[in-house]
Amino acid sequence: AKIDVKNGYIKASCKRLKGARILMETVTVTGTENLMMAAALAEGVSVLENAAREPEVVDLANMLIKMGAHIEGAGTDTITIEGVEKLQGTHFRVSADRIETGTFLVAGAISGGKITVKDADPESLEAVLNKLEQAGVNLNVGTDWIEVDMRNKRPKAIDLKTAPYPAFPTDMQAQFCVLNSVAEGAGAITETVFENRFMHAQELQRMGADIHVEGNTAFIKGIDHLNGAPVMATDLRASASLILAGLVAVGETNVHRIYHIDRGYERIEEKLAQLGARIQRLPD
Repeated sequence: AKIDVKNGYIKASCKRLKGARILMETVTVTGTENLMMAAALAEGVSVLENAAREPEVVDLANMLIKMGAHIEGAGTDTITIEGVEKLQGTHFRVSADRIETGTFLVAGAISGGKITVKDADPESLEAVLNKLEQAGVNLNVGTDWIEVDMRNKRPKAIDLKTAPYPAFPTDMQAQFCVLNSVAEGAGAITETVFENRFMHAQELQRMGADIHVEGNTAFIKGIDHLNGAPVMATDLRASASLILAGLVAVGETNVHRIYHIDRGYERIEEKLAQLGARIQRLPD
């Protein structure tokens, strides 16, 4: 491919890509998915090494295979793709969003309530479910549903470290910061996937959270309750964490810059309202 970077834009062109062996220096989900899609129509065989193993990568591979792609190894750290001339249309059901599922489970855990998430994929959430159990959350798990029943109890603070799948997902880090903020005891949350991903910590502090960030670790001491405050979302998962914090805070919380939330949650305010939350989306 011919690639030019000019004036903040990337321009790429070619007649047809050629297969190649690609070793990724770091594990990247989006990078693996983009390379897998490109290789599906490239000439020859491509091998992706140190590939991401997330369920989303496997889901995309399964869809491409249904469209006629030749892909082996999705879900492992080495994916082999033999390019084809063309793909055809197909019908495909996208798997449940494990991060959305986990977010609602944390909502139930911190509110002392009872929530059942249907059409879920418990197998993809094993690391999250293990941490919820460590936090004292009562879980009932079926083949495609997960229930949280806190019986009006507070969760217990836990320690965790994010890492690529199948370890604890970085996209659930912010939500567990909220859980620790209102839990019994103290815990440390270490972020190893992304730099500077504790922007929500400062906003939670505005709500009274006892959080101290050192490097890539947030040390959190649980308090009885948070207080409502105007806060600003800095990214997708920070948006979700601030909404969760607002659910259990005393008083009113206004979350600004919520356009981030729509990138990863469909009508989250409506779903939470169905669960009894007093929440509404206001026009800008």
